[in-house]
Amino acid sequence: MFAVDHVLLSDDLLDAPFACDLRVCSGGCCVQGEAGAPLLEDECAAMEAVYPVVAPLMTPEARAVVAREGAWEETAPGHFNTACVPDKTGSGPCVFVTTERGVALCGIEKAFRAGKTDVQKPVSCHLYPLRIQNVGDMDVVNYEQIDLCEGGRTRGCRSAIQLADFLAEPLARRYGADWYARFRTALQERRDALGIGPQTAAIPALF
Repeated sequence: MFAVDHVLLSDDLLDAPFACDLRVCSGGCCVQGEAGAPLLEDECAAMEAVYPVVAPLMTPEARAVVAREGAWEETAPGHFNTACVPDKTGSGPCVFVTTERGVALCGIEKAFRAGKTDVQKPVSCHLYPLRIQNVGDMDVVNYEQIDLCEGGRTRGCRSAIQLADFLAEPLARRYGADWYARFRTALQERRDALGIGPQTAAIPALF
């Protein structure tokens, strides 16, 4: 692993071709999992504020969950997630999911891109498949490599797009543009030190 300020990052990022391919995964990360999207504490209020804007895009079942339980839940002391619509496994789609032509999309992101709100989707969703765990004063960033994202890895290989480039926007959103610039320098230094990673110039990020 290597550190940039208070952030410790997995060496899995040194050579990680990746670019989401919704044609393959159909937005499965919005509907699968043991709980909703992890939230920073200050994002909880944002979920409540954006709900009236996104509600028309949500399913009746999701609106019923929000009316009954709220748009988010505290799953453990200091740990927050978006609410989910229960299914047979116990935890189903995030309440903010909307579907278009069989693909699950984030209703918050759709409203944001349409200029209807300045609230963006949770940064944990924006960063996926990176996952952040707070350990004391450090954030530990790991690359969660699951079968669902095989299409993203294939597209990344085919298009020569690295995960560090693909996630430039959410990484800068989470830690700042100056941090992201330092991260890119540290990433290349780590690649050079270990002899791991693409040797070509960085590919422009896809937002």
